[in-house]
Amino acid sequence: MRRHNTKFPRPYYGWVVVAAGNVAILVGLGLGRFALGMILPSMSQALGLTPSQMGLISTSNFAGYLGAVGICLGLGPRMRPRGLITSALLLVAASMAMMAKATGFLQAALLYTLTGVGSGLTNIPTMALVPSWFRPSLRARAAGFIVMGSGFAMIMSGLAIPALNQAAQGWRHAWLLLAALTFAAALFCFVIIRNRPEEVGIQPMEDHVAPGNEGRAHGPMLAHVRPGRVIRLGALYFCFGASYVIYITFAVVAMIKEKGMTQWEAGYLWALIGLLSLFSGPVPGWVADRAGRRAALSLVFALQTAAYLLAGLPSAPTLATWASVVLFGLSAWSVPGIMTALVADAAGPRHTPRLFALVTLVLAAGQVIGPAAAGALAEATGSYSAGFFLASGATLAGMALSITMKAEE
Repeated sequence: MRRHNTKFPRPYYGWVVVAAGNVAILVGLGLGRFALGMILPSMSQALGLTPSQMGLISTSNFAGYLGAVGICLGLGPRMRPRGLITSALLLVAASMAMMAKATGFLQAALLYTLTGVGSGLTNIPTMALVPSWFRPSLRARAAGFIVMGSGFAMIMSGLAIPALNQAAQGWRHAWLLLAALTFAAALFCFVIIRNRPEEVGIQPMEDHVAPGNEGRAHGPMLAHVRPGRVIRLGALYFCFGASYVIYITFAVVAMIKEKGMTQWEAGYLWALIGLLSLFSGPVPGWVADRAGRRAALSLVFALQTAAYLLAGLPSAPTLATWASVVLFGLSAWSVPGIMTALVADAAGPRHTPRLFALVTLVLAAGQVIGPAAAGALAEATGSYSAGFFLASGATLAGMALSITMKAEE
């Protein structure tokens, strides 16, 4: 039976914070990172970018994200999510507005590095809000609802950007539109977000005490988390980071240049990924809260492995392309939500920001390596297939790590 504390208002303000977190991820991470896949075909043509340079622009974003992780590691328990998220979104908005004026590869890469810094300073404190507002039995679901923002961003970019690209220099207008939306979101998050439930006079919410989660509402001291557990968490996040960025960076370019699709057709598929990905956070999050983190992660990595293999098939028929899109969409943002719950289970609310930043450091390393390697492979082989196969190898390793994970992890 579902248990409710009578002190909780209706609705519980933690879900309001989740909604604001969803908006923060939508613009700061979703539009700040995933819109590039739709803008890149027109932008690369206008600026004369090679496949390797396209990969490096994506890598520059993740290099900035890596720098943001270092900042969050330094802040640790002193992190104040509300102010940090607002400032980060303002940085993302400013860098997007300047990106609209980019005239070449170097300028675009430097500006997109700043976008990456803002994305990292948005994502980490947003996800770190979850353990403060929710007990272990609800953490994966709450985090799953937050990461839905990335799906909304893909829907918006898949439907709006092809229309903007029809105009002369339309990709520049696209960056300006994204900047305006991000600025508005920064103001919204500042008004809505609160750092802890105590600030509004309530306590963290719980649903039920799941098997294996008893007594883990607060978690151990960070120094008491076993090194082996930290290494596994980092390795799992690396496998996700090194793989999904290859898909989101090159999927649309491959559809247009190798599958013969128009920008509109690729845009519809991109929007379909976004639509399906709305389920990729809360549904696996529910599985993780009910059946365990290990089962949910294993399933997600299996779906993504299949998606990347299908995307890499040379001269793949339309059916394989659609199957790849569906499988990736259904699993797209599952790992970050489940990882948030795993980290919170291990470290507790007070130490989650630092441990999450630590494993995100490894994620960021994978995000830097993935698109650069895939871009270089595409330039060397004349096809994006090798990069997709590289991504499938990373997720296959992630599935093996998940299957062998101990129940308490």
